[in-house]
Amino acid sequence: MRHNHPYIEIMDTTLRDGEQTSGVSFVPHEKLMITRLLLEDLKVDRVEVASARVSEGEFDAVRMICDWAARRNLLPKVEVLGFVDGHTSVDWVHATGCRVINLLCKGSLKHCTYQLKKTPEEHLRDILSVADYANEQDMEVNVYLEDWSNGMKDNPEYVFRLIDGLLQTNIRRYMLPDTLGILNPLQVIEYMRKMIKRYPNVHFDFHAHNDYDLAVSNVLAAVLSGCKGLHTTINGLGERAGNAPLASVQAILKDHFQAITHIDESRLNEVSRVVESYSGIAIPANKPIVGENVFTQVAGVHADGDNKRNLYCNDLLPERFGRKREYALGKNSGKANIRKNLEDLGLELDEESMRKVTERIIELGDKKELVTQEDLPYIVSDVLKHNVMSERVRLKSYILNLAYGLKPMATLKIEINGKEYEESSSGDGQYDAFVRALRKVYKTTLGRKFPMLTNYAVSIPPGGRTDAFVQTVITWSFGNRVFRTRGLDADQTEAAIKATVKMLNIIESEYDMESCSQEEKSSHD
Repeated sequence: MRHNHPYIEIMDTTLRDGEQTSGVSFVPHEKLMITRLLLEDLKVDRVEVASARVSEGEFDAVRMICDWAARRNLLPKVEVLGFVDGHTSVDWVHATGCRVINLLCKGSLKHCTYQLKKTPEEHLRDILSVADYANEQDMEVNVYLEDWSNGMKDNPEYVFRLIDGLLQTNIRRYMLPDTLGILNPLQVIEYMRKMIKRYPNVHFDFHAHNDYDLAVSNVLAAVLSGCKGLHTTINGLGERAGNAPLASVQAILKDHFQAITHIDESRLNEVSRVVESYSGIAIPANKPIVGENVFTQVAGVHADGDNKRNLYCNDLLPERFGRKREYALGKNSGKANIRKNLEDLGLELDEESMRKVTERIIELGDKKELVTQEDLPYIVSDVLKHNVMSERVRLKSYILNLAYGLKPMATLKIEINGKEYEESSSGDGQYDAFVRALRKVYKTTLGRKFPMLTNYAVSIPPGGRTDAFVQTVITWSFGNRVFRTRGLDADQTEAAIKATVKMLNIIESEYDMESCSQEEKSSHD
């Protein structure tokens, strides 16, 4: 039953451990904004916002955060990493207004011996002294057992002696880091169960690192073993390979362990994007939950299956995370993908139009990695507007040359009513050279009139991507008629050429009408 499911406390350390990502540094107002998102929007239980004694800027950031948190009764949720250094860290943290210090202690005999150059007894006395002083300042104390994973592998008795010596204090939580990311899930289960069996009434947090890409798996193993708290970061930020990402941890806790948290899943994507912007670390497109592509079906058979009782959906419904399922358009698209996108846009096409649009998307997908929903109205217009059932003019091949210091050149081969013509010309641009070569075919070789180009407009679908499709709309004047044709392609010049070939097919009917009227006139004469 629901009430038997464990409650797991989430402490997010994006602003402390996450900021140790190479190249990441948050300015004070960014730290405040992220804290607000974490506590008020995502509703994490606690946030670790800084390390003591780093800089004046860090001090100002923590003080700003604590001022804000105190006004909203959230101050007990704000924590700062401190060091076993007498009164120095405690005084620094206290001066910011923060009232929770996370003491960084040594969780392995190697760290204690070779980094601190102290005996376990000396280190324990130092920790007790700092913890007592923090309590005198009315501060809550948690302890990190740094390198706990190696401590449990190499000398678990050291870990047990340290905790035994701290049990009579007011330390609230014992935080167990896999500092170097060396553990696998089986080891996490073994070591965590040993800790909980020996200390059944102690609150343990688990802090995973992702060096072997096992952080999320290790988090699940810790929860299965009875751990009460987890440390995460947004987007998995953190030193080296990073920490356990909050979005993935939340999804696994809920779906695989039916654990209870306070996290508001619907805000995960939004907060991830803010942190992506502030950190400058791009979210991989295939990153679970928050990646751009993770709720996008590419294969047409998947879209068809979704139409038939959601056959290709799992419990990770995009709506849970403030997102929606998308159906990619490209060379692998089927009509089911396209129909899904058209439905979202409120468009409905008959079967013949669907066939033409599908063929065009597959053609375009061979040239471009991704065809987006924003591209779709342009593609539909390109295919259906001014569509010519019988192509009497076909562009067989062309070459465009552009060289520095020389005028662009175009050579083309075109078929008109079954007969091929070839021509070359230079121009002020590649498209101008192409049109001049066409004029030679029509005016010089065929003795025909050639339409006048009166306007040329280029646009791209929204989004500002450098790989966006280009739509070129050209206005032509031919006799007493003014009309427009459009072309769509990933390349601007080719889009214009397609619009031009459409124009040539349209004017063939004008020539037919003109020829018929001349024949009728001759017969009357």
